Formats: sequence, C-alpha cells, structure tokens
Amino acid sequence: MAVRGFLPPALREFSARRTSANLKVWFEEDREHYEVQLIRGGALEIGFHAEHRAVEQNEELLERLVAQEKAWRKALGPEPEAGAFLGRQSPWRRVSEVWDHVDDDASIEAAERLADYIQALEPVRTGKKQPAVRERKAVRRSSR
Repeated sequence: MAVRGFLPPALREFSARRTSANLKVWFEEDREHYEVQLIRGGALEIGFHAEHRAVEQNEELLERLVAQEKAWRKALGPEPEAGAFLGRQSPWRRVSEVWDHVDDDASIEAAERLADYIQALEPVRTGKKQPAVRERKAVRRSSR
C-alpha cells in the first residue's frame, strides 16, 4: 500500500480496507478514518471522516480539529474544507478536499496526500505527539 511509504515509521501500523471506489485507513476506531474515494463525476475526495452514529461525537471531533486548524494548515494548505459530509445528508463530518479532473496517474499523488492528512491531523485527533509534519510543497497536483 503506497501510503505507508509516505508516512514516518510511527504511523505505518494501521488498519485499512480497499474497495473499487475507496481506500479507508484508521488507527483505533474505523468510524474515525482517513479516506480516498471516488465521488460524483469521477472526482476524488481525500481527507478525514468522522462517521459516528451520534452527530454530537462527530461535531465534538470536528471542533477539536478546527480549534487546531492553524497547525494543520501549515502542512495541508488552503484546500481542505472542514464541515458536513459530502453528498447525502448525514450526521458525519469531514476535513477533506476534492480533486476534479483526476487522471489515471493520480493514485501515487493521492496516497501522498492522504499521508499528509494523517501526519497533520492524527496528533490533533489523538492528542498524542507525533513526528514533525513536513511543510507543504509549493507546487502540487497538475490534475486539479
């Protein structure tokens, strides 16, 4: 799985599930996971999902992430949006971005970007100190 190669050793032990339309990565609880998924019209969503049944749990987690937004924006840049789940109405919440016009060669870039999300958000999600997050690259994705 390519995403492991973009992560520091401390973050390489995770659970994952892959289907034809998505890849989910989680550390303890699969209702809180990182995901790359195909969405409407062949676009790609990359980021973090909080998918607890209770909206309060999802909101609490999103509030904690947003409270630390200044820190993770250094690594992720302006693209991520924090808020309601994309698509259908749901109690789920997200911090993610959408890539439109994705070409066939986007899988490695998507794995690298998912690793960016993991490194930036996992310390906030867990409250555990993680290895330093690398600075965001100045130029990214020509497929966007």
